[in-house]
Amino acid sequence: MQNRKHKNKAVILRQLRENIIERFFQVNGLFAVIVLVGIFSLLLIEGLPALQSLGLKEFFLNRIWDPTSFERESYGLLSMIVSTLMVTLGAMVIAVPLGILCAAYIADIAKPRVREIIKPVIEILAGIPSVVIGFMGIIVVGPMLAKIFGTSNGLNAMNGSILLAVMSLPTIISISEDAILAVPQEFKNASLALGATRWQTLVRVTIPAAMSGIIASVMLGMGRAIGETMTVLMATGNAPAMPGGFFDSVRTMTATIAIELGETVQGGIHYKSLFVIGFVLFLMTFVVNLVSDVVLQKYQKVSR
Repeated sequence: MQNRKHKNKAVILRQLRENIIERFFQVNGLFAVIVLVGIFSLLLIEGLPALQSLGLKEFFLNRIWDPTSFERESYGLLSMIVSTLMVTLGAMVIAVPLGILCAAYIADIAKPRVREIIKPVIEILAGIPSVVIGFMGIIVVGPMLAKIFGTSNGLNAMNGSILLAVMSLPTIISISEDAILAVPQEFKNASLALGATRWQTLVRVTIPAAMSGIIASVMLGMGRAIGETMTVLMATGNAPAMPGGFFDSVRTMTATIAIELGETVQGGIHYKSLFVIGFVLFLMTFVVNLVSDVVLQKYQKVSR
C-alpha cells in the first residue's frame, strides 16, 4: 500500500515537473513573439507620421535622399534599398559557394588534425568585431580593389560585399558543417556500395541530403549581411545616390540610420523618416525568413 502511494506521488511529481517545463518554454516562446510584435509596432507607430505626411511615392519611388536641403527636402529610399540589396547579394555570391565547400571539406574530407586547426580559426573569425573588419576594408581591401580595377578609391559596393562575405562565412560554414555531419552514414555507405566515388557521394548524396540545413545557414548569413552596420558604414563610401555598378560608392539603410539618427531633431519628419527605414529593414528581414521557411518546407516534402 505504501509502495503504491509512493509510486502515485512520484508520478504526480513527474507530471508536475513536466508541466512546469512545458509552461516555461511556452512563456519563452510567447515572450519572443511579444518582443517581435513590439519592435514592429514601435517602428510602425514612429514612422507612420512621416508616411502620412510625405506619402509612399516620395519614399519608394524617389531616388534622392537629402533631408537637409535648403531648396527641397527629399526622402527617397530607392537608392538605399538598391544599395543594400546589391551589397547583400554580392556578399552571398562570394560567401555561399566558399562556405559550402569549406563546410564539406571540414566535415567529410579533412583529417582530424587539420579539422582541429581550421575550426578554431573559423570561430575566431566569427568573434572579430565588425569595426575591425571595416578598418581592414579601408586600409587593405579598398586600396587593393582600386589598384586592380583602376578606380579612384576602393570604398564601394564591391568592398562592402567582400567584407560582408567574410563576416557571413562563419555562420554558413558552422551550420552547413553540422547539417552535413547529420546525414546518416548509411546514405554514404549505400552510395559507395553502388560504385560511386567519394566525390560523387559527397556531391550527389551528402550535400543534397543536408540541403535543408545548408539553406538555413545561407538565410542566416544573408540576415547577418542585411543587418550589418559598422562595416558598410566604413567601407562603402556612403554616397546617397543610385549605384550604377559594384564599383560605385553606396550607402545602405543601416548606415543611414547610424549616421543621421543622432543628428536629427527628435520628433521631426527627418527623425520619423529614419524609423521608416528601420521598418523597411524589418520587412526585408521578415521576407527573407519567410521565403527560407517556404523553401525548406517544399524541399522537405520533395525529399520525403
